[in-house]
Amino acid sequence: MAPASNSKRTGKWMRRVSRVGEGLYSNRRRIATVAVAILTVLVGYHVVFGRDGLTAFRNKQHDLHDLKRETVSLQRENGQLQGHVDRLTSDPNAIEHQAREDLHYTRPGEVIVTLPSNDNGKH
Repeated sequence: MAPASNSKRTGKWMRRVSRVGEGLYSNRRRIATVAVAILTVLVGYHVVFGRDGLTAFRNKQHDLHDLKRETVSLQRENGQLQGHVDRLTSDPNAIEHQAREDLHYTRPGEVIVTLPSNDNGKH
């Protein structure tokens, strides 16, 4: 009796598998359309939000713009400092002015007045 019940179960299982297979086969276009739609959504998401997607590209463009602006600012500052260095190497009055300012030197008869800063420790 056991072999007959096994063949009965096997027969039921085979009919179910056959029905599922027929259902899949008859709906193959619908299933393929859904699969393609899901794949399209996943690829689109990766293109926009992926590691090298449009969002990352846009962020990198903003970073590049900021770095270019900073480069221009630093080049301008570098030019000003280079002009200051040139004056200090060639103009004795500039050397004297810088020394007097940095070291608080005075000429005979001059008085240095130091004013308190406006920052009284409050922000």
